[in-house]
Amino acid sequence: MIYDWLRHIDFAYPIFFGLFVLIPVMIFFYFQKDRKTSGTVIVSSVQNFSQTGSWKKTFRHFLFICRLLALVCLIMALARPQLKNEEQSTNGEGIDIVLCLDISGSMLAQDFTPNRMEAAKNVAAEFIDGRPTDRIGLVIFSGESFTMSPLTTDRTELKNQLFNVQSGLLEDGTAIGSGLATGVERLRYSASKSKVIILLTDGENNGGLIDPNTAKEIAKSIGVRVYTVGVGTEGFAPVPVQTPGGVIMQREKVSIDEKLLTQIANETGGKYFRAKDNESLSAIYKEIDQLEKSKIEITTFTKYSEQFFPFAFAAAGLLLLEYILQFTIFRKFP
Repeated sequence: MIYDWLRHIDFAYPIFFGLFVLIPVMIFFYFQKDRKTSGTVIVSSVQNFSQTGSWKKTFRHFLFICRLLALVCLIMALARPQLKNEEQSTNGEGIDIVLCLDISGSMLAQDFTPNRMEAAKNVAAEFIDGRPTDRIGLVIFSGESFTMSPLTTDRTELKNQLFNVQSGLLEDGTAIGSGLATGVERLRYSASKSKVIILLTDGENNGGLIDPNTAKEIAKSIGVRVYTVGVGTEGFAPVPVQTPGGVIMQREKVSIDEKLLTQIANETGGKYFRAKDNESLSAIYKEIDQLEKSKIEITTFTKYSEQFFPFAFAAAGLLLLEYILQFTIFRKFP
């Protein structure tokens, strides 16, 4: 509780904390004076004085402690503690973005860690977290396409849908045209000035009912900018294959239609990227994030409420208590 209070406290005049050097000085002079005023009696035995102690002797330093605490409270009051309360107002012009993710069987290839699909999902989740004012949707495709999430600002639900994506949810294959067309359809009635698709695949178009070039023309007609990402190492990659005897690792040739992906990106005003490992895939999403910046205006309001009153009252109360006790209970002369 005290930690939370201190975490939100600012001091208007912290220079007054320099007065804390008076405390050790006061302690030093107090005990010097106490020693000088103490009397010494030489006796042959202390037996007769064993019962002469009193509670006043035990608490004889109490008045001085009150004075020290009063000084501490006074210094705190002079430093003027203020409780800081910050409120932020976020306004901006967001972008509508659809993530089109290939979930074909080849996306389980382990040339990425742990595989292409999980790596793609992880960087997509980071991308989603970094777009606070954008509406983002999710489309998956393999031999056919499906909308996992329409455009939304609910980051939690969108990421839940993303992490629920698994290979095998749809008929296997690589229907790039269908995936792109479904993504474009999600943006058809968007009122946003900027509409973007990020299409990620690791293969060549070999299925679906819509030709990729047809989907590309539809995207161009409604002003959708398409960024294409080809994922896969050079040469061959280990891919898990189900056999009657169980799952075995089989090396398969990496074959990405880079010519098609480049054409789609260039003609829609986007850009083609090639990711060969986890690091390059993460860097690609960061570059897209920089290319598609939302207009965000964050206004911060800071309110301060004074907190020195309790310290001032405590200092006055301690000094009053010392004064009263000095002339009553701890009075030296009758």
